[in-house]
Amino acid sequence: MDLQLEGRHALVCGGSKGIGGAIAKSLSNEGARLTIVARNAEELANHLGELSGQGHQYLAVDMSQPEDIQRLLGYLKKDPMEIVVNNTGGPPPGPIVEAGLEEFQKALEMHLFVSHQIMQTVLPHMKQQNYGRFINVISTSVKIPIHGLGVSNTTRGAMASWAKTLSNEVAAYGITVNNILPGAVSTTRLDAIIENGAKKKGVTKEESAQSMMNTIPAGRFGRPEELGDLAAFLASSRAAYITGVSIPVDGGRTGSL
Repeated sequence: MDLQLEGRHALVCGGSKGIGGAIAKSLSNEGARLTIVARNAEELANHLGELSGQGHQYLAVDMSQPEDIQRLLGYLKKDPMEIVVNNTGGPPPGPIVEAGLEEFQKALEMHLFVSHQIMQTVLPHMKQQNYGRFINVISTSVKIPIHGLGVSNTTRGAMASWAKTLSNEVAAYGITVNNILPGAVSTTRLDAIIENGAKKKGVTKEESAQSMMNTIPAGRFGRPEELGDLAAFLASSRAAYITGVSIPVDGGRTGSL
């Protein structure tokens, strides 16, 4: 299927590895021109060399640093884009009753506030083009809160509500807003979760991984490219009538409709 993304400029946050890296690769394979953003310049440069096509760029940006965010927004004003992939790592784990206000503030600033600033910067160009795509990589906690992730659950829920509200306001301009909700996907983050689980339970890493897979109807972990291909489809004109939805990519693990 030709997704007809040639000539489209895409911003991919967290685009140096993992799910963000896979999304960047899928978009480049479909002809989009990319600007990938992450904290580590070396990882960004390495991943840039793996992308198809030409004209791609990268920016080393720490979403927790206001000066970095302003630099990113300045770049977006000079080189507007039609596709935005919001993808930022989750807050530290912990029960909500123990979370301090500063933890919520930091998480909301890095996720909701930055996404909102990016949106307001690129929206005029998208309206002129009568084409725009906002794709937010969030979490299945949008459907069912995950135990022990109090701040993350709250922040992800706020992002989903923001996205749904935005989708209604911009749909008339040919702009869609959708959320991808990853389940257990084979990334370095999942490896760390499995290893931590093994230490807490006093089992091997392999036993910890198998225990997690036993909760997934598909019987396996997801592959980053599976989320990348979904993002590329949502970014295309083929998905023009899909907006305001949150799509779990979790092998059937999330127990809700």
